[in-house]
Amino acid sequence: MAYLREEIKKLGFGLMRLPQKDGKIDIEQTKTMVDKFLDAGFTYFDTAWAYAGSEDAIRQALVERYPREKFQLATKNAAWINCKTREEAIAQFDTSLKQTGAGYFDFYLLHNLGESRTKVFDDFDMWSWVQEKKKEGKIKHVGFSFHSTPEELEEILNKHPEMEFVQLQINYADWENPAIKSRECYEVARKHGKPVIIMEPVKGGMLANPPEQVKEVFKEANPNASVASWAIKFAASLDGVITVLSGMSNVEQMEDNISYMKDFTKLSDEEEATIKKAQEIMNSIPIIPCTTCNYCAKVCPMHIGISGSFTAMNYLTLYNDMGAAKHQEDWLVNGHGLKKASECIKCGKCEQVCPQHIKIRQELEKVAEKLK
Repeated sequence: MAYLREEIKKLGFGLMRLPQKDGKIDIEQTKTMVDKFLDAGFTYFDTAWAYAGSEDAIRQALVERYPREKFQLATKNAAWINCKTREEAIAQFDTSLKQTGAGYFDFYLLHNLGESRTKVFDDFDMWSWVQEKKKEGKIKHVGFSFHSTPEELEEILNKHPEMEFVQLQINYADWENPAIKSRECYEVARKHGKPVIIMEPVKGGMLANPPEQVKEVFKEANPNASVASWAIKFAASLDGVITVLSGMSNVEQMEDNISYMKDFTKLSDEEEATIKKAQEIMNSIPIIPCTTCNYCAKVCPMHIGISGSFTAMNYLTLYNDMGAAKHQEDWLVNGHGLKKASECIKCGKCEQVCPQHIKIRQELEKVAEKLK
């Protein structure tokens, strides 16, 4: 696996947020971005069956325009999306091959493991299937992306030591975030000797526009560096990282990322101190101190998505981004079949079991008001 770390540069092109024109992916701008990326010496492209239009776009912008050996292409299998049989899950692979025209995938991931989604991959025994595809030469390297707890990551890696790498959400804002636990998940992967691919280094773009006090820290340290550059360089400076995926949406973002990642060097001691100062400022902003232990969920008679509601509210508090907050609520509450904060009947059972002594009823009222 040494080749994975040494041959691939530390910036990967995430293809989840490609530029749009008239409601569709802008293929011509994507081609320009692909050209700039490859010209700068970068080679890793990350798409997924579940990213609408992305696999088809990268066929047109990359696969049909460059020799196959000039790049690495990763895609993912989301067996938990509308698949009732193993055959339906496996069919995603054939669809991906057709849509990308790639012939094979350098990296193939079981997509978004964690919670109930992991069981789907277990039930369909997708673990042995990806190994079969690897033997056939259709997949070069097999791994998985993951959004859940370090304990669950430990369990998966204990059961599946054959996995070659793990893709994790890591950024300086989530490093000690009790709801995401980036550092702890990273440390589990490293303990198991697994190289890491980093996703969400800029937290869906929000760390390009962090709280004003954080911006000031970065601008004071280096007036010429973009705020986003600090986030990506933080992630790329970690040991054992294959590459850091940036979901670039226009040529300007691509040019900015290339400017500081083309000749990447790890953060200096002084730069690390700047990051730490930014983290301290973010940690000092008063948010709901929920650790997503979900003890409250076990006693709530209304099945309110309490921790998900609090995560959404914290997004709004930290980044003043209503769209991102509502996206979190939609995924963590609605997407898990739970009820919204407004349906709380204020019975108080949740507060009796909360280890953080959060005034849950009061906070849910605020969520219902802000995210209505």
